Amino acid sequence: MFSNKTTEVIDKKTECVEVKGKSLSLEAPKKFQLQEVTYRQPKKNEVRIALEGCGVCASSQPIWEGRPWFNYPVEDGNPGHEGWGFIDAVGPEVKNLEIGDRVTGMSFNSFAQYDYAPEQNLIKIPNFIKNKPFPGEPLGCVANIYTRSDIQKGQVIAIVGCGFLGLMLVQLAKSRGAKVIGVSRSESSLTEAKKEGADYLIKLDKTEDVVAKVKEITKDQLCDRVIECTGKENALNTAIEITGVKKKLIVAGFHQGGFRSVNMQMLNWRGIDMINAHEREIPVYLEGIRMALDEIQKGNLKPFHLFTHRFSLQQADRAFKLMEERPEGFIKALLINKKAEDV
Repeated sequence: MFSNKTTEVIDKKTECVEVKGKSLSLEAPKKFQLQEVTYRQPKKNEVRIALEGCGVCASSQPIWEGRPWFNYPVEDGNPGHEGWGFIDAVGPEVKNLEIGDRVTGMSFNSFAQYDYAPEQNLIKIPNFIKNKPFPGEPLGCVANIYTRSDIQKGQVIAIVGCGFLGLMLVQLAKSRGAKVIGVSRSESSLTEAKKEGADYLIKLDKTEDVVAKVKEITKDQLCDRVIECTGKENALNTAIEITGVKKKLIVAGFHQGGFRSVNMQMLNWRGIDMINAHEREIPVYLEGIRMALDEIQKGNLKPFHLFTHRFSLQQADRAFKLMEERPEGFIKALLINKKAEDV
């Protein structure tokens, strides 16, 4: 919980002070330790955020599991990068944000009660999201992938991997008037994809079986767009196989752990445009978050029921273990500091 001093800063907008708070340190693979940290005043163009919570991202799973190239302990609060919360202190040169603003954006040590970010890395969370958890970074990723996919009405779109990212893309593709094929290994994910509007469901198993079913659905034309959301080599090659001639394959999955062997012959022969939909410029991330907010307000994007599991900071290892095992019904976990529940 937050200290009384912090609450006073937020409520009364008093002078910026140092505060004590808790932060997670990944001491070794699969071993988070919660420790007390002193949080300094923000630098001249920074703000300090009293975090409500932080999403748990699948891209962080390898560093939690352990790989030879990672060094431990990891920096306090890292790899948390899906945080949101209230500004409780501002630097002297901050112009457009103030104490009490609810914000999200790009900060990178958010497995904690507090984090810092430059003013230009953040956006205000509008009032229509009040009392709802809002990890802006993954929702910005969804919106940017959607933009890069260039989905048009009447197209056949396959979403390969129906986790949080894939399910959000099912929603957006349907809002554009596309026919959507959900492809996943998980039965519960396929069930959820149907709820989100998918027109067809295919079990992600043998590539030849997936291809045969897509050909049946499309009358041998294959897909106009295929969005790969798994980060796995086999699924990527399946995605290539179901992409039509002169159509687009969008790589949305985060591929870690070295090289991928892909069917380059098929990519060449069909003239497939292979698009890496990962952004690296912070202004583009922020624009994606704004787009996501717009789609939420329109009713095209409905993420909140997909935050299926919530944990405290003390339970971080449990959250990662659940993400590793991915039991039926799991979609996305949040680490929550402060009550941020749907109303």
